[in-house]
Amino acid sequence: MTSLKSLMQPHRLVLMALFAALVIWCALSLRWDWIPTYAPLALEGLWTTIWILVVTSILGFALAVPLGLAQAVGPWYLSTPARIFCTVIRGTPLLLQIWLLYYGLGSLFPQFPWIRSSELWPYLRQAWPYAVLALTLSYAGYEGEVMRGAFSGVAKGQLEAAKAYGMPRLTMFRRIWLPQAIRNVLPTLGGETILQLKATPLVATITVLDIYAVSSRVRSDTFIVYEPLLLLALVYMAIAGVITLAFKRFEDRVPQRR
Repeated sequence: MTSLKSLMQPHRLVLMALFAALVIWCALSLRWDWIPTYAPLALEGLWTTIWILVVTSILGFALAVPLGLAQAVGPWYLSTPARIFCTVIRGTPLLLQIWLLYYGLGSLFPQFPWIRSSELWPYLRQAWPYAVLALTLSYAGYEGEVMRGAFSGVAKGQLEAAKAYGMPRLTMFRRIWLPQAIRNVLPTLGGETILQLKATPLVATITVLDIYAVSSRVRSDTFIVYEPLLLLALVYMAIAGVITLAFKRFEDRVPQRR
Protein backbone atom coordinates (compact mmCIF):
# COMPACT_ATOMS: atom_id res chain seq x y z
CA MET A 1 0.00 0.00 0.00
CA THR A 2 2.83 2.37 0.86
CA SER A 3 4.60 1.64 -2.42
CA LEU A 4 1.36 2.30 -4.34
CA LYS A 5 0.93 5.69 -2.64
CA SER A 6 4.51 6.65 -3.45
CA LEU A 7 3.94 5.59 -7.07
CA MET A 8 0.82 7.78 -7.34
CA GLN A 9 2.65 10.99 -6.45
CA PRO A 10 2.06 13.79 -9.03
CA HIS A 11 5.64 14.05 -10.29
CA ARG A 12 5.84 10.29 -10.78
CA LEU A 13 2.55 10.26 -12.68
CA VAL A 14 3.83 13.04 -14.96
CA LEU A 15 7.04 11.12 -15.64
CA MET A 16 5.13 7.93 -16.40
CA ALA A 17 2.81 9.80 -18.75
CA LEU A 18 5.74 11.35 -20.60
CA PHE A 19 7.44 7.96 -20.87
CA ALA A 20 4.25 6.33 -22.18
CA ALA A 21 3.84 9.11 -24.75
CA LEU A 22 7.44 8.66 -25.88
CA VAL A 23 6.98 4.90 -26.26
CA ILE A 24 3.78 5.37 -28.28
CA TRP A 25 5.45 7.94 -30.52
CA CYS A 26 8.42 5.66 -31.14
CA ALA A 27 6.15 2.71 -31.90
CA LEU A 28 4.01 4.64 -34.39
CA SER A 29 6.48 7.03 -36.02
CA LEU A 30 9.69 5.01 -36.40
CA ARG A 31 10.49 2.08 -38.67
CA TRP A 32 10.48 -1.39 -37.11
CA ASP A 33 9.92 -3.55 -40.21
CA TRP A 34 13.55 -4.68 -40.14
CA ILE A 35 13.15 -6.55 -36.83
CA PRO A 36 11.82 -9.89 -38.21
CA THR A 37 14.73 -10.08 -40.66
CA TYR A 38 17.43 -9.50 -38.06
CA ALA A 39 15.75 -11.11 -35.04
CA PRO A 40 17.68 -14.44 -35.25
CA LEU A 41 20.98 -12.57 -35.57
CA ALA A 42 20.00 -10.26 -32.70
CA LEU A 43 19.25 -13.23 -30.44
CA GLU A 44 22.65 -14.70 -31.28
CA GLY A 45 24.33 -11.38 -30.50
CA LEU A 46 22.39 -11.04 -27.26
CA TRP A 47 23.49 -14.51 -26.16
CA THR A 48 27.11 -13.62 -26.99
CA THR A 49 26.88 -10.44 -24.90
CA ILE A 50 25.38 -12.27 -21.92
CA TRP A 51 27.80 -15.19 -21.84
CA ILE A 52 30.82 -12.92 -22.30
CA LEU A 53 29.57 -10.76 -19.42
CA VAL A 54 28.95 -13.74 -17.12
CA VAL A 55 32.19 -15.59 -17.93
CA THR A 56 34.49 -12.56 -17.71
CA SER A 57 32.87 -11.32 -14.49
CA ILE A 58 33.25 -14.70 -12.76
CA LEU A 59 36.80 -15.28 -13.97
CA GLY A 60 37.76 -11.67 -13.28
CA PHE A 61 36.48 -11.80 -9.71
CA ALA A 62 38.23 -15.14 -9.13
CA LEU A 63 41.47 -13.45 -10.20
CA ALA A 64 40.71 -10.28 -8.21
CA VAL A 65 40.59 -12.16 -4.89
CA PRO A 66 44.27 -13.25 -4.92
CA LEU A 67 45.26 -9.86 -6.38
CA GLY A 68 43.55 -8.05 -3.52
CA LEU A 69 44.89 -10.45 -0.91
CA ALA A 70 48.44 -10.12 -2.23
CA GLN A 71 48.26 -6.34 -2.02
CA ALA A 72 46.69 -6.36 1.43
CA VAL A 73 48.89 -8.82 3.30
CA GLY A 74 51.25 -10.41 0.80
CA PRO A 75 55.05 -10.16 0.83
CA TRP A 76 56.66 -7.62 -1.45
CA TYR A 77 57.39 -10.13 -4.22
CA LEU A 78 53.65 -10.80 -4.49
CA SER A 79 52.22 -7.39 -3.60
CA THR A 80 54.43 -5.45 -6.02
CA PRO A 81 53.48 -7.41 -9.19
CA ALA A 82 49.82 -7.34 -8.12
CA ARG A 83 49.94 -3.57 -7.59
CA ILE A 84 51.71 -3.04 -10.93
CA PHE A 85 49.12 -5.19 -12.72
CA CYS A 86 46.19 -3.27 -11.24
CA THR A 87 47.86 0.06 -12.01
CA VAL A 88 48.52 -0.85 -15.64
CA ILE A 89 45.02 -2.22 -16.20
CA ARG A 90 43.33 0.78 -14.59
CA GLY A 91 45.63 3.26 -16.32
CA THR A 92 45.19 2.09 -19.92
CA PRO A 93 42.04 2.09 -22.09
CA LEU A 94 40.24 -1.21 -22.41
CA LEU A 95 40.08 -0.81 -26.19
CA LEU A 96 43.88 -0.62 -26.26
CA GLN A 97 44.13 -3.79 -24.15
CA ILE A 98 41.77 -5.66 -26.48
CA TRP A 99 43.71 -4.60 -29.56
CA LEU A 100 47.08 -5.44 -28.01
CA LEU A 101 45.90 -8.95 -27.20
CA TYR A 102 44.10 -9.57 -30.48
CA TYR A 103 46.52 -7.95 -32.90
CA GLY A 104 49.57 -8.72 -30.73
CA LEU A 105 49.14 -12.30 -29.52
CA GLY A 106 46.79 -13.05 -32.40
CA SER A 107 49.52 -12.25 -34.93
CA LEU A 108 52.29 -13.82 -32.85
CA PHE A 109 50.79 -17.30 -32.41
CA PRO A 110 50.71 -18.21 -36.13
CA GLN A 111 54.49 -17.87 -36.28
CA PHE A 112 54.92 -20.99 -34.12
CA PRO A 113 54.27 -24.27 -35.98
CA TRP A 114 53.67 -26.20 -32.77
CA ILE A 115 50.83 -23.83 -31.90
CA ARG A 116 49.29 -24.08 -35.37
CA SER A 117 49.34 -27.88 -35.11
CA SER A 118 47.92 -28.00 -31.58
CA GLU A 119 44.30 -28.60 -30.62
CA LEU A 120 44.05 -25.03 -29.35
CA TRP A 121 44.66 -23.48 -32.76
CA PRO A 122 41.01 -23.60 -33.92
CA TYR A 123 40.19 -21.45 -30.87
CA LEU A 124 43.24 -19.18 -30.97
CA ARG A 125 42.48 -18.17 -34.54
CA GLN A 126 39.10 -16.80 -33.47
CA ALA A 127 38.48 -13.41 -31.88
CA TRP A 128 36.38 -14.32 -28.84
CA PRO A 129 39.21 -15.84 -26.69
CA TYR A 130 41.11 -12.54 -26.85
CA ALA A 131 37.94 -10.60 -26.02
CA VAL A 132 37.27 -12.85 -23.02
CA LEU A 133 40.88 -12.56 -21.85
CA ALA A 134 40.94 -8.76 -22.15
CA LEU A 135 37.63 -8.24 -20.35
CA THR A 136 38.63 -10.73 -17.64
CA LEU A 137 41.92 -8.96 -16.97
CA SER A 138 40.18 -5.58 -16.98
CA TYR A 139 37.59 -6.71 -14.45
CA ALA A 140 40.30 -8.30 -12.31
CA GLY A 141 42.39 -5.14 -12.35
CA TYR A 142 39.59 -2.93 -11.06
CA GLU A 143 38.16 -5.46 -8.61
CA GLY A 144 41.62 -6.38 -7.36
CA GLU A 145 42.03 -2.87 -6.01
CA VAL A 146 38.53 -3.00 -4.52
CA MET A 147 39.27 -6.33 -2.83
CA ARG A 148 42.50 -4.93 -1.43
CA GLY A 149 40.48 -2.33 0.45
CA ALA A 150 37.88 -4.92 1.45
CA PHE A 151 40.46 -7.29 2.92
CA SER A 152 42.14 -4.42 4.76
CA GLY A 153 38.77 -3.28 6.12
CA VAL A 154 37.93 -6.54 7.90
CA ALA A 155 38.26 -6.07 11.67
CA LYS A 156 41.64 -7.31 12.83
CA GLY A 157 40.19 -8.40 16.17
CA GLN A 158 38.16 -11.14 14.49
CA LEU A 159 41.23 -12.52 12.75
CA GLU A 160 43.27 -12.40 15.93
CA ALA A 161 40.49 -14.18 17.83
CA ALA A 162 40.38 -16.89 15.17
CA LYS A 163 44.15 -17.35 15.48
CA ALA A 164 43.86 -17.53 19.25
CA TYR A 165 41.33 -20.37 18.90
CA GLY A 166 43.82 -22.22 16.74
CA MET A 167 41.83 -21.93 13.51
CA PRO A 168 43.93 -22.85 10.47
CA ARG A 169 44.74 -20.00 8.10
CA LEU A 170 42.82 -21.47 5.19
CA THR A 171 39.72 -22.04 7.34
CA MET A 172 39.98 -18.52 8.76
CA PHE A 173 40.22 -17.11 5.25
CA ARG A 174 37.30 -19.19 3.96
CA ARG A 175 34.92 -18.67 6.90
CA ILE A 176 35.75 -15.19 8.22
CA TRP A 177 37.97 -13.06 6.04
CA LEU A 178 36.64 -13.71 2.52
CA PRO A 179 32.89 -13.68 3.36
CA GLN A 180 33.16 -10.36 5.18
CA ALA A 181 35.27 -8.84 2.41
CA ILE A 182 32.74 -9.90 -0.23
CA ARG A 183 29.87 -8.54 1.86
CA ASN A 184 31.62 -5.19 2.08
CA VAL A 185 32.12 -4.91 -1.69
CA LEU A 186 28.73 -6.15 -2.90
CA PRO A 187 27.41 -2.68 -3.85
CA THR A 188 30.65 -1.88 -5.67
CA LEU A 189 30.67 -5.31 -7.28
CA GLY A 190 27.22 -4.72 -8.73
CA GLY A 191 28.30 -1.39 -10.17
CA GLU A 192 31.46 -2.88 -11.66
CA THR A 193 29.41 -5.65 -13.27
CA ILE A 194 27.19 -3.07 -14.95
CA LEU A 195 30.31 -1.25 -16.14
CA GLN A 196 31.54 -4.59 -17.49
CA LEU A 197 28.28 -4.91 -19.43
CA LYS A 198 28.79 -1.47 -20.95
CA ALA A 199 32.34 -2.45 -21.92
CA THR A 200 31.26 -5.50 -23.93
CA PRO A 201 30.46 -3.49 -27.11
CA LEU A 202 34.21 -3.00 -27.54
CA VAL A 203 34.54 -6.66 -28.56
CA ALA A 204 32.76 -5.74 -31.80
CA THR A 205 35.96 -3.95 -32.87
CA ILE A 206 37.66 -7.35 -33.26
CA THR A 207 34.78 -8.96 -35.17
CA VAL A 208 32.99 -10.60 -32.23
CA LEU A 209 29.27 -10.63 -33.08
CA ASP A 210 27.65 -9.26 -29.94
CA ILE A 211 24.37 -7.36 -29.74
CA TYR A 212 26.13 -4.07 -30.51
CA ALA A 213 27.71 -5.55 -33.64
CA VAL A 214 24.26 -6.67 -34.79
CA SER A 215 22.96 -3.13 -34.33
CA SER A 216 25.85 -1.79 -36.40
CA ARG A 217 25.12 -4.32 -39.13
CA VAL A 218 21.47 -3.24 -39.26
CA ARG A 219 22.53 0.37 -39.66
CA SER A 220 25.02 -0.43 -42.41
CA ASP A 221 22.61 -2.70 -44.32
CA THR A 222 19.42 -0.64 -44.07
CA PHE A 223 20.69 2.90 -43.34
CA ILE A 224 18.23 3.00 -40.44
CA VAL A 225 20.06 4.75 -37.62
CA TYR A 226 17.90 5.64 -34.65
CA GLU A 227 15.68 2.58 -34.31
CA PRO A 228 18.50 0.01 -33.81
CA LEU A 229 20.21 2.33 -31.34
CA LEU A 230 17.02 2.86 -29.34
CA LEU A 231 16.35 -0.87 -29.21
CA LEU A 232 19.98 -1.49 -28.26
CA ALA A 233 19.68 1.01 -25.40
CA LEU A 234 16.58 -0.78 -24.11
CA VAL A 235 18.41 -4.13 -24.22
CA TYR A 236 21.34 -2.81 -22.18
CA MET A 237 18.98 -1.12 -19.71
CA ALA A 238 17.06 -4.37 -19.26
CA ILE A 239 20.23 -6.37 -18.60
CA ALA A 240 21.51 -3.70 -16.21
CA GLY A 241 18.18 -3.81 -14.40
CA VAL A 242 18.43 -7.57 -13.98
CA ILE A 243 21.98 -7.20 -12.62
CA THR A 244 20.85 -4.51 -10.17
CA LEU A 245 17.94 -6.60 -8.91
CA ALA A 246 20.11 -9.71 -8.58
CA PHE A 247 22.73 -7.94 -6.49
CA LYS A 248 20.06 -6.19 -4.41
CA ARG A 249 18.43 -9.53 -3.67
CA PHE A 250 21.78 -11.03 -2.78
CA GLU A 251 22.63 -8.12 -0.51
CA ASP A 252 19.32 -8.51 1.31
CA ARG A 253 20.02 -12.19 1.96
CA VAL A 254 23.54 -11.65 3.27
CA PRO A 255 23.58 -11.22 7.08
CA GLN A 256 24.72 -7.77 8.14
CA ARG A 257 27.43 -7.29 10.73
CA ARG A 258 26.15 -6.02 14.04
